[in-house]
Amino acid sequence: MTTPTAGFDSSWLAAQKVAEQAAALGRDVVLARDLLGRSSLLIDDMQQKLASDSSELTALRARFIKATQPFTGVEPVQTARSMFAPELFFAAPELTEVSPRADGVGRICTLERTVVGTDWLQHGDDDASGTPASRRDRRVALYGFKGGVGRSTATAVLARYLADLGRCVLVVDLDLESPGVSNLLSDEAGRPRHGIVDHLVEAAVGNADNLELVGRASLLNYDSNGEVFLAPACGLPLEGQPYTYLSKLNRIYTDLPATGDDASPRPFAVRLEQAVAACEDQVERLARRPDHVLLDSRAGIHDIAAVTLTRLSGLALLFAVDNPSTWEGYRMLLSEWQRRPDRARELRERIRIVGAMFHSAGDTERLGTLRRNAYDLFVDTLYNLPDEDEPEPFYSPNGQVDDAPYAAIPILFGNDLVGLDPLRSRRWPDLPFVEAAYSKFTTTVERLLPEPHEDA
Repeated sequence: MTTPTAGFDSSWLAAQKVAEQAAALGRDVVLARDLLGRSSLLIDDMQQKLASDSSELTALRARFIKATQPFTGVEPVQTARSMFAPELFFAAPELTEVSPRADGVGRICTLERTVVGTDWLQHGDDDASGTPASRRDRRVALYGFKGGVGRSTATAVLARYLADLGRCVLVVDLDLESPGVSNLLSDEAGRPRHGIVDHLVEAAVGNADNLELVGRASLLNYDSNGEVFLAPACGLPLEGQPYTYLSKLNRIYTDLPATGDDASPRPFAVRLEQAVAACEDQVERLARRPDHVLLDSRAGIHDIAAVTLTRLSGLALLFAVDNPSTWEGYRMLLSEWQRRPDRARELRERIRIVGAMFHSAGDTERLGTLRRNAYDLFVDTLYNLPDEDEPEPFYSPNGQVDDAPYAAIPILFGNDLVGLDPLRSRRWPDLPFVEAAYSKFTTTVERLLPEPHEDA
């Protein structure tokens, strides 16, 4: 019989148990994991020095190395006094608190050094440059764990619907690797010279003040004094000017250090917030303050989606097709939030599931099944948290709209929607099959939005 080899997940779990033992001795600890998944235990001994040859530290180091192999860090156990700059770890903004200090037990935090993914657990107000509530509440994220569920088309239809109500709407194309909504909203005549990627690159060197980031959506017609502006992912440069989108895209995810004595570091989340805010400010200068900002997010588990859902938006619409891969994907995502009950409670109040691509208006049985699956997902992840006593009830199984996040908002699907070409039919949102498909979606989402600005 062979002995099972410890793997990535089991090593991390074992490291957490040793961290709990260390915290039980009264000191704060940080469990850090590097890019290769190797973990190190950092002990805060600034208040009371812990000698490197003490029996406590020696025993702890031996237990930690044995428990975490082969994912043991280069320096498995370190104390704050032995580190050159302990504040980079014990006061890092990316810290995730696992358990607070209590009754002689130290605080336990984790610190993930990853390529992507740390923003899924961050607070929107973790940094002084975070998104103000006044802006965030007017932003709606449209997100799908899987692509091809009609998210960008729904964004365009919702924008047009709100404009018909007289609202000023800004659509931001945050699907930077696969821009799509821009082509539904504007032809070349309506494209600005620069896009979100340009702002991220130019702002990194302080050169973003004169960028043209937004343009009026030239492919939408509406029947009132409403307006739709588009902030595309990439710009449309003047003829003859060079434009290398991929070279810019490869550089936008960098966290930037502070550049002055009073300046703060600019992680990617803050830089993306500043790009979206710059677009909002341009719309206000050109017309009026946007009543609603629709963020067409990148799909999948990606940093753009993490920042968009957790920091930038007041309402997050999660598009779902009722199949196992969809629920498995969302379960992976929501399980991350489950690790932070306070975060899970906050986020579940801002989420709504959108049931995408239903084949007929009368398919309430399938809608009920989707809602049941969504309910099971939410109960397993974002409800019935360890510190909650009352179980979440399941209600309205017949598909009627209510305000529970798992109460899916349906979008119907028809073959006519496939291959819709907005350039050939500029009034495509007026087509009967489009209105029939999206009427429940648009009216329900409009009900969830804040009132328009009074000075409109």
